[in-house]
Amino acid sequence: MAARHWFPLTGEQVAPAAMADAAALLGHRATPVDPLSGPRIALGGRVVAMDDDFHVLPDAVVYIAKGRIVAAQPRAQAPPPGFETTPVVATHGTLFPGFIELHNHLAYNALPLWSPVPKLYQDRGQWPTHPDYRKLISGPMTVIGEHRDAAGRPALLAPLVRYVECKCLLGGCTTSQGIMLNSNAGVQRFFRGILRNVENTDAADLSDADARIADIDARDARKFLAKLGKEHSCFLLHLSEGVTRAGQTESTARRHFLALEVAPGEWAINDTFTGIHAAGLLPQDFEVMHQHGGAMVWSPLSNLLLYGDTARVDAAREAHVPIGLGSDWSPSGSKNLLGELKVAWLYSHHVLHDLFSPRDIVAMVTRDAAAILKWQGAIGTLEPGKHADLCVIDGDGGDPYDALIHARETQIRLVMIEGVARYGVPGLMHALHADGEKLEVGGQARLLFLKDGDGDPDVDAVSLATATGMLAEALQTLPDLARALEAPKAAHAARLVLDRARRPTWSLALDEIQDDGVDMRPRLPYDGPADFTGPRIAAKASSKPLSELLQPIALDPLTVADDPQFLHRIATEPNLPAAIRDGLALLY
Repeated sequence: MAARHWFPLTGEQVAPAAMADAAALLGHRATPVDPLSGPRIALGGRVVAMDDDFHVLPDAVVYIAKGRIVAAQPRAQAPPPGFETTPVVATHGTLFPGFIELHNHLAYNALPLWSPVPKLYQDRGQWPTHPDYRKLISGPMTVIGEHRDAAGRPALLAPLVRYVECKCLLGGCTTSQGIMLNSNAGVQRFFRGILRNVENTDAADLSDADARIADIDARDARKFLAKLGKEHSCFLLHLSEGVTRAGQTESTARRHFLALEVAPGEWAINDTFTGIHAAGLLPQDFEVMHQHGGAMVWSPLSNLLLYGDTARVDAAREAHVPIGLGSDWSPSGSKNLLGELKVAWLYSHHVLHDLFSPRDIVAMVTRDAAAILKWQGAIGTLEPGKHADLCVIDGDGGDPYDALIHARETQIRLVMIEGVARYGVPGLMHALHADGEKLEVGGQARLLFLKDGDGDPDVDAVSLATATGMLAEALQTLPDLARALEAPKAAHAARLVLDRARRPTWSLALDEIQDDGVDMRPRLPYDGPADFTGPRIAAKASSKPLSELLQPIALDPLTVADDPQFLHRIATEPNLPAAIRDGLALLY
């Protein structure tokens, strides 16, 4: 894979030699791996293909070359041509396709769980007005996103990107939504990182999805309908964020959906539209979704924490609406996609009486998620020709799908993206020539291989340990950092050469806080042009300066295994059903 020249987050050009020097300073023994020229790989273990027939091969080998799966076949079968002398690396585990997350506000995932959620809410327009929201979520993220070093460069953006991507990897996730950046030149782009980004794939056979739509299109039904399917094969847009409780027919949340009816029987929905949350929909609404080819993303923990209820996924299944999963964000969701799998299974098992089997739920983050993105020909299963994204868990006995649902974070043995081992147990990482940064998960040794010649050079030069330390310190000194932002700025000296090129300086595009000309949801009128169905970016609940409002907060640990407070907080959340409050700890 040929290296590209990305604008670093600081706006400084970084030479390859300087990047190598930075890696040496961090103690990384490995250099970036190019899947196209790297060695052939053969991984042995139980293989869960997630193909159309749901084949499970008890003792098999997955053969990988140039970032692609060449074959997944029984070990006793002769290796494919070119692999005759390739040693089989024993994983001592069960291989699944890498997990595909269809909804996550990654930039916020350094923040801890909002605990306890102050009250039971009805819709998305309510909880951002609570004073705690600015104090615990929007205020801290504003400071993190705007903090600059002495030279005026973003000081915490690269550490934040490093940290939240590693948080995904440690939960088996290989694909998620991206982190968007704004520049002082008015340009927007997505951060190019270790994870696959559904909105910027850089792969010919993985079409870019879109999770943002221009304000003008989000507010006009005809323009919104015309936009769908024109540039992207999938639009992942927030929809009906809230609940329609028993006896209601037109909750605020459901009005967001009803506004999509452009004319009687004509809906601004097609086979590119995927509604994130969709918690306010009634059964008849899912029938409309199905008739027009729509899909949905389920985020059960976030919905339950905020609203005490979640999407009617039983009605979605009855209507044959495809379902994917997303953990939303750490302030009101799971730490990682493995955790969201557990919540989905608990809800299905205890509330829906096993409507979804463990296999059904695993499909939501593999083959079904790929199909929603229109990626089913290239990813989501362990089949020849597919991208070599996979996750390996301990053991090869019992029902594999149930084993994954019940797997602890310490049971993840390997996470691979495009044939490159990115995270895993030391033995496997050494065998796959992916020596990297040492860390512990639940007291057990692990390695992270984070070098990436195609990634952003600023982030490439930051270890997870460095990122963790910088973010932890920043969150502990939030009032001081806010005070520095509030200090009057010296006027910039006039530029002597008016047309001199300016280096871009990048900062976070905080979608849920700042108005940046695009929306993450339809905001179509329902009762005429003056009506407004979409939740607005919350006005400040207090005029108090952030330096007086903010207090030190703790960096959210990477895993539940290393967070002694997470399960205790879950057990005391008043809005959660008892089955989730009591049952989640048993799955960790």
